[in-house]
Amino acid sequence: MKHGKKIAWILTGAILSAGCITGCSKEPADAPSNTYHKVNLSMAVNGTDTQIDSLVANHFAQLVNERSEGNVTIDVFPNDTLAGGNSTKGVEYIATGGSDLGAYATSVLANLEPKISVATIPWSFTSYQDARETIDSTGGAYYAKLLEPKGITYLGSFHNGFRQLTNSKRAVTKPEDLKGLKIRVPGSAVYMNVFDALGANPTAMSWSEVFTAIQQGTIDGQENGCSITKSAKMDEIQAYMTIWNYSYENDLFIANTKIWNSLDESTQELLRECAVEACNWGRDHLESEEEQLIEGFREAGMQVDVLTEEQLAPFQEAITDVIADLQKVYGEEACAAFGME
Repeated sequence: MKHGKKIAWILTGAILSAGCITGCSKEPADAPSNTYHKVNLSMAVNGTDTQIDSLVANHFAQLVNERSEGNVTIDVFPNDTLAGGNSTKGVEYIATGGSDLGAYATSVLANLEPKISVATIPWSFTSYQDARETIDSTGGAYYAKLLEPKGITYLGSFHNGFRQLTNSKRAVTKPEDLKGLKIRVPGSAVYMNVFDALGANPTAMSWSEVFTAIQQGTIDGQENGCSITKSAKMDEIQAYMTIWNYSYENDLFIANTKIWNSLDESTQELLRECAVEACNWGRDHLESEEEQLIEGFREAGMQVDVLTEEQLAPFQEAITDVIADLQKVYGEEACAAFGME
């Protein structure tokens, strides 16, 4: 393990001679059952200190530290600093053991396994509660199955948010309003195909380049959750916002499988318990702040249009074929795991 990830066991000479080495799963014979071996692990996230992935990671680190009485510590690295700011490399580092733990959006993890972004198919979920229930049952198990061959262990999921649209040109309340708009999207085929079908010009671009690209007029807008839209200060450079909940994005809480398997059972149990709790904390946090963020966008001078079901219908109708094609690509098992017929 890198970056101070050497596991220091506090053992007596007698135990050492008995053959217990770093990474062994047995507790020392005289250790109380409620103590943990000293372990230091790294956790990589792509977002800034104020974004939801960093907030969840830091909450997780605090829970682990408190419940292990300081024996198990987590160093959180925002902005993908371990991978030079590159989220694709960040995910690869988790797979190869360059980082121990991580939290990444499914659109980024799709670089390892394209089917991981199946839940981003438009209007797969009707609400955050719908997303919670589906992922915590069949969806999470499907994520775990996809990630296992990649050397990654799935520990949980939390909201990145329903993706909304902002742009500098005009209000978007009907499909025709998107015609010709240059919209930054992640490289996922889901987003590219959807905006292409709606008449926009989708442009794949690193998130770190978006703010400057909008300022310079290289692109007209972007789509993301409210939390990320705010933390990226899009309200300072974009005049229009459309609330349409067109695609749900979540972050997966993951671990390198070899690192995970090297931990003793009690530490694994602690980390899994704290990961689930941190994920649910993150979900609650994002849900509770979303209305406040939308009101804040209005106060900042943005025109915010919250589309009704009637207004959404033409958008949904325009991409019916796209959704059907995507479901075929992802396959029956993937779609069934997320309640898609």
